[in-house]
Amino acid sequence: METEAAHRAIAASVARLMPQARAELAELVAFRSVADPVRFPGNDCDAAADWLAATLRAEGFEDVALLDTPDGSRSVYGSLPGPPASPTVLLCAHYDVLPPLDESAWNTPPFTLTRRTDGRWYGRGAADCKGGILMHLLALRALRAGGDLPVNVKLLVAGSQKRGTGGLERYARAHPELLAADAVVIGATGNVRAGLPTVTSSVRGAVLARVTVDPPGHTPDRTPAAYSAPYRAAQHTPDTLNTPHLPDTPDTPDALASLLRTLASLHDREGNTVVDGLDCRGRWRGAPYPRRRFRRDAEVLYGVRLLGSDAIADRLWARPAATVVGLDCPPPGSGGSARALLCLHVPPGTDTGTAAGLLAAHLESHAPWGARIRCDIVGETQPFGADTTSPVYTAMAEAMRQAYGQEMRVAGLGGPVPLCDTVAELCPRAEILLIGLAEPEARVHTDNESVDPRELERMSVTEALFLWRLRSRRRPCRPCSPARTVPLRSAP
Repeated sequence: METEAAHRAIAASVARLMPQARAELAELVAFRSVADPVRFPGNDCDAAADWLAATLRAEGFEDVALLDTPDGSRSVYGSLPGPPASPTVLLCAHYDVLPPLDESAWNTPPFTLTRRTDGRWYGRGAADCKGGILMHLLALRALRAGGDLPVNVKLLVAGSQKRGTGGLERYARAHPELLAADAVVIGATGNVRAGLPTVTSSVRGAVLARVTVDPPGHTPDRTPAAYSAPYRAAQHTPDTLNTPHLPDTPDTPDALASLLRTLASLHDREGNTVVDGLDCRGRWRGAPYPRRRFRRDAEVLYGVRLLGSDAIADRLWARPAATVVGLDCPPPGSGGSARALLCLHVPPGTDTGTAAGLLAAHLESHAPWGARIRCDIVGETQPFGADTTSPVYTAMAEAMRQAYGQEMRVAGLGGPVPLCDTVAELCPRAEILLIGLAEPEARVHTDNESVDPRELERMSVTEALFLWRLRSRRRPCRPCSPARTVPLRSAP
């Protein structure tokens, strides 16, 4: 009975607060806080951070501060005390967003929160992850409407998550007490489908590699600007054409052709990723991802075959995946080097350092025609996998069952969440849960991003119930450092 009464009270409070949440989300979406300081100067990022700090102060948060991180971005921090000896829960989100891409492809302005006829609220960041910030605030407001918080709460909102420059992560390594908590809820993922409550328990890590193939004759002390005649492709423009015509070139190994052939060795004929020595046959144990639904979510055109074999969930969440994310092609006949930026995602259970070594060895061994190839590792993020049988995950499953009337699904995430890696390193006994509003219809990485307000309401109720269920748990690990010991700059 106590649990049902708490559910009714929390659900009623969240419902009353939804109009305020929509107004605040509209204010947040209006900030062009894009994670691209060249195309979008940082003024709106600073304004968004200031808005968040002011909002936390108005909510009664303690120790509200702006964190100046090493990449030039600012994160926002605040805390709310709970009962003595109660667990500490760290709630995380980010206020920076991806560029809107082609603004003409949006049916409504990307930085104006707009309710359309389908009932969804459209705008860049509405789901990823400004909506996640409002989810945290709604949950806390609903709990405080009924009295004191049941747990200690720390709220941390990053300002450069989408930029990928690791500002908050580097700051936290210098100040590890910032992340000290018994449970960490990162509000940046989403349900497998609107209305189906989901926790993300598995996140693939990543190895970022720069692959370079040098032209024939290149040595450290001799880098020709171009092949000398007769091995350089002479260019001329026929009278009837406005584009250069390249006659046949000799059978000299070409850097770009060698690079492309090497990259092609990372996939078999079916499109499965293959790296010599790396286990590429993992199986996903959580919720399945039907092939037909994936085609619709990914907007794959009719008649286009999907890459790989076996189940979609296996390939997305339990196996490595190699993707070329950048290509630098030398001009024809220039004799220049060819380069590619390669991202290798790896599932939990695979160390990124080991994977990086295997990737480099694979590329070197598959270089054709004796081509000289270099593989420089420029970044690594470890994968994350949670124990979904733990008491904290049980509390989340019970909260989702109450809020949605359905059992919790367990899903994975194909790309890395750097903060998971940092929390696991600095606070290894903390339980990490990923939830949020970025279900497939939200279109979070493309045009016409949106959030379903019903998802915002139900996920806010879920998070509030989750925190309420932790009320009777004693702190299971070492006491978290007091928030005031974190070296911060107070918000104005």
